[in-house]
Amino acid sequence: MPKALFAMGCFWGSEAAFRQVQGVTATAVGYAGGHTENPTYKEVCGDRTGHAEVVEVEYDPARIAYGDLLRVFWDNHDPTTLNRQGPDVGTQYRSAIFYCDEEQKAEAEASKRAEAASGCHRRPVVTEITAAGPFWRAEEYHQQYLEKRGQAVCHIPVR
Repeated sequence: MPKALFAMGCFWGSEAAFRQVQGVTATAVGYAGGHTENPTYKEVCGDRTGHAEVVEVEYDPARIAYGDLLRVFWDNHDPTTLNRQGPDVGTQYRSAIFYCDEEQKAEAEASKRAEAASGCHRRPVVTEITAAGPFWRAEEYHQQYLEKRGQAVCHIPVR
């Protein structure tokens, strides 16, 4: 099954948003885009590793297209705030799409252009689009964090 990596603020809410989508077969939260091997939550939150909090989404392309996952990404965070989502501030909360192949890259870039031109935002879209490097799975207590606490979402979608 193919995978997609998205950074859209708090990874707890990001994971919850994708887990509700038909065609998503698995999710995991973790860290990507940094320079430290096997970072811990404390290190990432200290804004010292360069990593973003991300959700890794495994999906069945016969049931959902990558473009539909991009729509979930855009609809569930504010892509105009640099290094911030709601009360969470730091580069670990940046808006980013980490592509796994050239097809994802092209689709992500086209999607970003369409989002920027949509008229839905008063400020420029600052989402970075970067090649996926290593995905470092977060500590187990972060996995499906909101579900374990009986919560469905972490934040209110921006649309």
